[in-house]
Amino acid sequence: GGPMQQSRDWLTVVRGDAPLVVSVPHAGTQVPAPLDSQFVSPWLARRDTGWYVSELYDFAAELGVTTIATAISRSVIDVNRDPSGVSLYPGQTTTELCPTTTFDGEALYHATLAPTAQAVRARLETFFDPYHAALQTEITRLRQRHARVVLYDAHSIRSRAARLFAGELPVFNIGSFLGRSCAAELPESIESLCATGNWSHIVNGRFQGGYITRHYGAPAQGVHAIQMELAGRGYLREPDEPTTSANWPPPYELRDALPMKRHLRKLLLACLAFARDDTRV
Repeated sequence: GGPMQQSRDWLTVVRGDAPLVVSVPHAGTQVPAPLDSQFVSPWLARRDTGWYVSELYDFAAELGVTTIATAISRSVIDVNRDPSGVSLYPGQTTTELCPTTTFDGEALYHATLAPTAQAVRARLETFFDPYHAALQTEITRLRQRHARVVLYDAHSIRSRAARLFAGELPVFNIGSFLGRSCAAELPESIESLCATGNWSHIVNGRFQGGYITRHYGAPAQGVHAIQMELAGRGYLREPDEPTTSANWPPPYELRDALPMKRHLRKLLLACLAFARDDTRV
């Protein structure tokens, strides 16, 4: 019940028959009307978005890849967090299921307007559960057809976020939950491609895979999950100075993003090759 409707206009599922699902949990910018006045500002509520990730991977459908994306802002509810509230990175700074602060530690909500336990439950039912039901449905559908299915969780973050990590993040951050969410050949093939370009990369560095990667990755059952966290400078003109509503997010410019898009296409093709096991005779 409550003011949030059970409509699914915020949930995009594009079905393909290839053995690859691309999940886009953090590119959403919508804040449902009853909540928008509780946030300190519309800009703050959207600042930590994975900006333009859906645009970066908009070629996926041509490859027969299934994509699942939520239009709801991660500030409303983060579909890449454990719904029980268990921290993904114990002892390190991370944001909650329903974040109350930004990456930089500023309060997201006006005083006394942070979500109650009841509000968190409502957001779980309205936005979290349908996203995960869609993910499970598509993985199950494709797994019935293919011996191996890859789940690729697509992310982006600004290159500097001092509370989350020191200095500048590598451009490609490949996460396999320390090798538990997929067979080793998958991150190895992704890493070897990332090593050929002019961009920096790391495997299981600061980002090892969030709840989605850890929850669905079941290599023994033929489901291989991997997270790709991109640093924004790989496709955006990131400002040198701290982010403000005047300079963040920068506009999406296809000419700036094109080299990255070409590279991401190679990465998804590598995921498909792994899933189809093209190496075995």
